[in-house]
Amino acid sequence: MADKKITYITGLGRRKTSVARVHMRPGSGSFVINGLEKDKYLPTEEYRKNVLAPLKSTDNLKKFDIVVTVRGGGYTGQVGAIVLGISRSLLKNDETLLGKLKEFGYLTRDSRMKERKKYGLHGARRATQFSKR
Repeated sequence: MADKKITYITGLGRRKTSVARVHMRPGSGSFVINGLEKDKYLPTEEYRKNVLAPLKSTDNLKKFDIVVTVRGGGYTGQVGAIVLGISRSLLKNDETLLGKLKEFGYLTRDSRMKERKKYGLHGARRATQFSKR
């Protein structure tokens, strides 16, 4: 039996503490995140729209099957990481999409992270309450 090698186009996306590994291949438009369908994994319609935004803006909505493995963070961070991963894999597939993806800001890594707690403080910047006596 001949082994048929499936070639994937990969992209890595990060946001806050989330890391998404995106595997794309030409197909019918299925979208799987951590083994679940996109609609079952993502709780709100807004998250689902955001995840599909790079595909819609480049007219590739039903051209690729996408498998995503995402770890860490919450839904917002994971969606941001998935968007960046999809955008990077689309760019690997077709470099003429660079202008469109940049125009909508899909290739920019959002570097905002939670600031760490410092010693002597209650949080990152919250100091102890002033006491007169």
